[in-house]
Amino acid sequence: MEGKDKKVSVIKCTKNGPYIVKGLEDLRNSRDEKLPTREVMALCRCGGSGNKPFCDGTHARIGFSDERSPDRVPDRRDDYKATEITIHDNRGICSHAGFCTDGLPSVFRLGREPWIDPHGADAEEIIRTIKRCPSGALSYSIKGVEYRDQDREPAIKVSKNGPYYVTGWIGLEDVEWGEGASREHYTLCRCGASRNKPFCSGQHWNIKFSDDKN
Repeated sequence: MEGKDKKVSVIKCTKNGPYIVKGLEDLRNSRDEKLPTREVMALCRCGGSGNKPFCDGTHARIGFSDERSPDRVPDRRDDYKATEITIHDNRGICSHAGFCTDGLPSVFRLGREPWIDPHGADAEEIIRTIKRCPSGALSYSIKGVEYRDQDREPAIKVSKNGPYYVTGWIGLEDVEWGEGASREHYTLCRCGASRNKPFCSGQHWNIKFSDDKN
């Protein structure tokens, strides 16, 4: 089934306010427990709600701004070629979840340049690791055919002290997508500090964002 046929849910980023989510039935916390949903609901993205992940209006009180930072990581996709596989990476949309560097450090080499070595593992290991990338920063090509998306049902997961993991072709209205970005899966900031709003840029690590409830 093509992705456009699976967009049964939609997210709208309100100006300096919450994410308005429509038609979503699968919302889970970091423990994979289902959270209550409504046909239309507002999810916090300022980081200050007392009822996370839902909005309680705190964004207005604290003067939350949804502007992107001018010093964000540039939107640029790089290719790393090996005999069997080419790895595509856009640092500008990475959420720094660490699944790649923790899961396959022989290929995804934290603190080294070039940071990706496509010869560091066999293609099957690389593919398994790339499929865990929540932001869509990573994809791969085999024999000139790019593989970027997966076949999943619409869902949002509230990651532990981090962004929303969005999967399953949930439509995202009126946003500027990064080069090579997946529409099937992406990460949305919920700490309020991302440099690449509405997408996560990993700033939750730097500000020590905490959500004990979820």
